[in-house]
Amino acid sequence: MTDTGTVRTIVGIVGNVISFLLFLSPIPTFVRIIKDKAVKDFKSDPYVATLLNCAMWVFYGLPFITRDNTLVITINGIGFVIECIYVAIFFVFSPGKKKTRIIIELLIEVIFMVIVILITVFAFHTMKTRALFIGILCIIFNVFMYSSPLTVMRMVIKTKSVKYMPFYLSLANFSNGVVWVIYGLLDFDINLVLPNGLGALSGLIQLILYGIYCRSTKSDDANDVSGNRSAVELSST
Repeated sequence: MTDTGTVRTIVGIVGNVISFLLFLSPIPTFVRIIKDKAVKDFKSDPYVATLLNCAMWVFYGLPFITRDNTLVITINGIGFVIECIYVAIFFVFSPGKKKTRIIIELLIEVIFMVIVILITVFAFHTMKTRALFIGILCIIFNVFMYSSPLTVMRMVIKTKSVKYMPFYLSLANFSNGVVWVIYGLLDFDINLVLPNGLGALSGLIQLILYGIYCRSTKSDDANDVSGNRSAVELSST
């Protein structure tokens, strides 16, 4: 009979695959930026924020913080690299003021991360207290990350159009949340269950809205989604 550890590993691998695809979802946006050689109205904030979010989850998964969370480290480590590439592209094609803002934001994140590491190492001396401290911070970050689609959902309700809320992206967000909730429940890690539970709920609401408003969306709007949609960044776990 398959043990819980094996099942958790399989679920974690599935979660890694889905999260990886989500990290790649903004690629059309960056292809457009490179092609136009300008960021135009696109904003770097979601990518800079996701960069810090990934760093926090990598730190959370380290052996002296929590046990048996290698798959949390792998996907967020990969996500960190991908987000670095996105931010670098933004930096290259941004005007002077936007470049300065990106540099300031990155410096603030580095300082914040250093402070978090120092507090964790020197103020907390057990894995339980360290996991609690980092876990609370990760949950707070994830709540903010998962709040970003609220703007899109409000737009859907207001315009009665799913133009800027692609079905497959919403489905992937929902699936991603569900898979990581299961992963967290198998070892009952509330720091994984809570934020990803919110992510699954957010994805479910998006799917419900899609079902309600997809028929009222004009066909030309639906075909134009890939070229105009906002990049929605959700943390992997």
